[in-house]
Amino acid sequence: MTTHFVELQDRKRANLARIAKHDAYLVREEPDGTLVWEPATVITEAERKLLQDAALMASIEHTRQNPTSLRRRDRSGAPRGD
Repeated sequence: MTTHFVELQDRKRANLARIAKHDAYLVREEPDGTLVWEPATVITEAERKLLQDAALMASIEHTRQNPTSLRRRDRSGAPRGD
């Protein structure tokens, strides 16, 4: 872990370009005033619902563990994008 001194500008802004490794963060303030910055990613509501579907996640994990159970699909008749 590395410690950096960050000074706020007059409008309470800080430049994190030297130390930030991610593009988005979720920041929470602890009771003692400490700011905790956690890298974050925004997902859609549909993605969130899929990730919360335990049966779907179990099926995906089973497929990952057993790739030989996958079936090839015949796509010879599928339309092609031009």
